[in-house]
Order: sequence, then structure tokens, then C-alpha cells
Amino acid sequence: MGDLISSIAWVKRGVAARHPSKQPLNDADVERIKAIANIELEDARTELERANAAALAMDQRDEDEEMDDTKGEEDDESAWVDEDDEPMNKDAKKKASTPKRNGDLSEYNLDAYDDEDDGPTSTLGPFTNIKGLQFYRDNEDDPYITLKEDDDALEREENEVLPTDNMIIAGTLEQNVPQLHFFVYDEASEYLGPHHDLMLSSMPLCLEWLDYPVSSTALSSGEDAMDTGDAPPPSQFGNYIAIGTMDPEIEIFSVDHLDSVYPDAVLGNPKETAEHVPEPAGTGKKKRKKPKHRTTNDKHHVDAVLALSWNRTARQMLASGSADRTVKLWDLSRPAKEGALRSFAGVHKDKVQAVQWNPSEATVLLSGSYDRTVRVFDSRAPDASVGAVVGADVEAIRWDPWESHGFYVSLENGMVLNFDARTLPSDINQPSPARFTLAAHDGAACAMDINTHIRGCLATAGTDKMVKVWNVQGEDGGKRQVSLVAGRDLGVGEVFSAAWSPDDPLTLAAAGSKAKLQIWDVGATFGARKAFRDKLAAAGRTLKEKTTGGVISVADDEEDSDDDGEE
Repeated sequence: MGDLISSIAWVKRGVAARHPSKQPLNDADVERIKAIANIELEDARTELERANAAALAMDQRDEDEEMDDTKGEEDDESAWVDEDDEPMNKDAKKKASTPKRNGDLSEYNLDAYDDEDDGPTSTLGPFTNIKGLQFYRDNEDDPYITLKEDDDALEREENEVLPTDNMIIAGTLEQNVPQLHFFVYDEASEYLGPHHDLMLSSMPLCLEWLDYPVSSTALSSGEDAMDTGDAPPPSQFGNYIAIGTMDPEIEIFSVDHLDSVYPDAVLGNPKETAEHVPEPAGTGKKKRKKPKHRTTNDKHHVDAVLALSWNRTARQMLASGSADRTVKLWDLSRPAKEGALRSFAGVHKDKVQAVQWNPSEATVLLSGSYDRTVRVFDSRAPDASVGAVVGADVEAIRWDPWESHGFYVSLENGMVLNFDARTLPSDINQPSPARFTLAAHDGAACAMDINTHIRGCLATAGTDKMVKVWNVQGEDGGKRQVSLVAGRDLGVGEVFSAAWSPDDPLTLAAAGSKAKLQIWDVGATFGARKAFRDKLAAAGRTLKEKTTGGVISVADDEEDSDDDGEE
């Protein structure tokens, strides 16, 4: 699999800590690292033994073939050469037996003594003969260097996140290594640069930012909560990123910690790995049977986590959708060893690709699946759900933040549908027409987002490498008019994720199959300014003129340092 960015998430301005801290390792983290290292070493030792056995078998075959080739030549004297008959050896012996004359200094090559030596020069240059030169390994010990370098201060300044900065988090796969990349975006200076990286245990599939403070002490899987004694109460707000990966567990990391080696929280049961170990699909000689679904578990997922949604009203609640066909609810205020709060196994018959909480009604969930259905249900009574059948696998779903009962669905065939949840039937087999249908992309419409600053501003992106912005006009109950405002190939390859900025009205981030992150200032296009002028004025927002031409790429640290040196 090539390099790619599978998902991105924004962090609002002023949320991130100004000076991120390095997370210290405690004894529990060290034990976890040792356990993981022992497992990896055992696997590597097994693979090495197999490789050695295969190499020995191959060497044995080569020796047998060589013996067969030389068996008929054992009596052939012409195949052997006497060492004494080799002319080079004769010359060498003759030269070695020549006696030296008295006073012969030819071996010292004195005639070329004054010639310049083209070989390597001394590293000390003109100071070769200065025996009193003293060398200090650390500049702190050198009394002649009065301006001392403060590495900690320099690192602190480099990692500073200003209150006017946004952060963008990207789940990436680079050279088959899963990582989280953290970027800093300054809208005023139009700067997008890398901040820090984080290694992951498995390929990231979805990201969800949340501000509910989680605790590794209270949420560490399979461990009892430790007594904190007189420790101060935790903060009411935090800065965390939840990650769904190819593994059944959900990992939660603090955005304000650098060099984290273990998640702040793990939702699931990583000890029961036998339930999600893939079985061999077959040898390829016979037609394979369709693999059976894995046995579900009410307390944790048993397959890859494909979707996450954080409840912004009930802030301790996190919803997840998985390839195990279930939707689960997690209460972040409970210890993780208690497992999921609720599990909905009968909502869909295939992989759950997308889930999202309703922003106005805290208990209502929207879900979409590969069974080509979407469902709307109250988490307190999931049996009383309503839904609709769509024409292809669901790629993304979004509630309309401007009307609590409307939502959008993007599909694998490139179509985007808009539904009114109030008109959907409880029987999935009954007709459920969409309010309007949009042929958005030639390939799969992988990403979609609704602008929270401008009513009716919709962004879609897909495998046709295009990012498009649409203007949806029309009031409730009336006919909707949809027009394309702008479309652009941002150079990120097939687009897997696109999201509007939480702070700027027409700033859109996108990433995809080329493992590149780009920010598109949609307001730089004349069509967008014309289409959304009245809506921006009604919302009290203004557009600032930019100098980048609309697209902002990640800055290269090396180029920046070179430019600073030239100045």
C-alpha cells in the first residue's frame, strides 16, 4: 500500500496548549513497552528461524547440484593447475629473493618528498602543531563562549502554538508506517507547517477531535483505577484526538503531549486479540468461500473501527461504527475495563461506514452502512428507528447544522442525497425518496462536510481527485436549488478527507492518496465570493484578501531555514 492520508481533523483556535509538554514515562508505560517489545522479538525470532531453515535447505540443494557437476571431472588433470606453474608466483618469488644493496633508500620515495599530497588533509588544518589547543565537547564548558545556547528554550519556541493558530491532525501511512501528523495553520500569515509526529500501532482510518478530559489512570484497559489521594480534580476541558484503526480498539491521545508512546485511553479489549486475528483466505487454487462475519461482542469491537463521532452536548459520549456491523456507545467517564455502554448489533447487516450524533438532539444518531442503508434512531430506543435505502455503499453522512431534521449522504457511485428524517419510514422496505439528488463526482464521493458559518454551503470530494463547493438554496418545505460554486484539483490525488475550518468561513482542508495536505481558501475564487456574499453579510462575516492564490501547502522546514539564512 502506498503513502496516503486517510483522515484529517481540525482543532479550534485557542484550544491547544501554548507550550505542549513531553509526556513522562511511568512504570506502567515501561511495562507495556516491554510486553510489546517481547512480543515483537518473539515474532522476529520465529521469522528468523524460518528464514535460516529455508537458507540452509537452499544451500544444501546448491551443494548437491555442484557435486553432480564436478563428479565427472575428478580424473581430469587439466582441470587442476599447479601453484608453482603460475607465472605471477614465479615473479613474486624472484622479486622477493633479490637482495637489497647497502644504502638503498628507494622504499622511502625521497624523490617525491616535496610533492603535494593529494590525500586527506588533517582535520585541524593550520593548528596541527599547536599542542596547547584545548577542546571542549560542550559549549557550556568553554569560557570563551559567552553566549550560551539554551536548547530547551529553542525547542520550547519551536513547539509554541499561538492562540491565533489552528491545528490540523492527519492520519497517515508513510512507507507502511502508521502515524499521526500534527500541523499548525496561521490564517493571518497564510502559513501551514508541521508541528510534531506520533507513531501508531495500526493504520488510522478515522479521526475525531474531542475536548472531554480523559485519564490514562481511569481509562487504562484491564487495570484498576489508582487512588490519586489529594490530587487536584481534572480539568473540565481537554484537547484530545480519538483514532479508529484497522485494530478493534479505539485509541485516544492528548494533542498537547509530545512524543507520546502510549495512548491516554484505549477503548476496547486489546488482550483478547484472538478474536480479530485474520485467518488465511486460501491458497488461490480453489474458489474461496465468502469469509464469515466475526462473532460480535457487546463490550468491545472485534473488527476495524471505521467511524467515530463525539457528542458535543453530552460530552462524555463517543459513538463508533465498525466493520463488525455494530454501533457502540462509549462513556468516557467510566473505566475502560467496563467496556461499551451500549451496543447496537441489529441496526445494519454489513460494515458500518459512518456515524454522527445529531447536533441539536443529543440522543439521536445517524448511521450509514455497506448494506446500502442509512438509519436514524434514538440511542435510548434503537428499535424505533427510521431509515432509507440508497443506491450504493455509503461513504459519508452529515447532519445539516442549519436544520435538525435534515441530513446528507454521499455514496460510492458519486451521488449525494439529501433526506428529511421526519418523512422516513420505519419499515426499510417502504419507499423513501430523497428531497434532492446531486451527481457530485465521477467516482466515489469519499468526503463531505457542511459549513457551519454559511447556510447551504456544502463541500464534497472524491476519487476523481476533485474538491467541489456547492450552494444549496431554498427554505424548509420548498424546492431546493443546488449550484456548483467552485471545483478544483488540489494535487492531493484521490481525496479521502475534506473538512471546513471551525473558525474561518471559507477555508477548507483536504488530503488523499498522495499523502499531501492542502488548504483551499475558497473565498479567493470570484464565483464563491459572488455566491456567498449575501450569506456572509447576513452572518456578519467578512473575507480577507489572500496572497497565495487560494491554495496553501505545507511549508518545508529546510527551505524556511535557508531563507532565514539568506536574509
